Amino acid sequence: MRWDSLFDDLESQLDSAWSAEEIERRAEDERLRIARLGMRDRLIALGRSSVGDRVPPSPLRVILRCGREVSAIPRTFGRDWIAADTIRQHGGNGACLIALAGISSILVNSDDAERSLAEGDPMGQDPQITDRIGLPFVLRDLCRRRSYASLSMATSRDAIGGTIDRVARDHLDVARHPRDTPRRARDVSHVQVLALAELDMVEL
Repeated sequence: MRWDSLFDDLESQLDSAWSAEEIERRAEDERLRIARLGMRDRLIALGRSSVGDRVPPSPLRVILRCGREVSAIPRTFGRDWIAADTIRQHGGNGACLIALAGISSILVNSDDAERSLAEGDPMGQDPQITDRIGLPFVLRDLCRRRSYASLSMATSRDAIGGTIDRVARDHLDVARHPRDTPRRARDVSHVQVLALAELDMVEL
């Protein structure tokens, strides 16, 4: 009986040691996983509806480098940008393109902060075409559409309005003209050359 008691005690100690080791291993794995998370990963998690829930995601409160706060519902995630619907305070929604580099912070509640750390659905991890599309590519598409756009830059709270004329490797040209007029040479006051690195958001 004494041997039985000894073996039972050793088995209990081993079980406790193994359990503690497993808990520590899982905690370390979780720390490493979180250390690899990027802002884009957390935004995707926040923009994703709950599994089996048909309710659309809630708007995100995004603070840009220029200091503007934008309420936006993400629709598409690119390599370094987000296409979203904007919720305007004075009624009427719009569309916008947010540069990930233009995001200074995101305001979330405690539950959403935890949700943003959740692992994605393993079945939904296949790369999408948009995952490889960079911001300049999307801006060139907007350029071809010749639509009026309002651009928020990191260095100013005042938006720059006009038509995107061309998009180069690290900058773009915006023909400045009134919103309610098409882009005509006689209505263009000047062309403003903007550094892409300073671009926070494009509103359409």
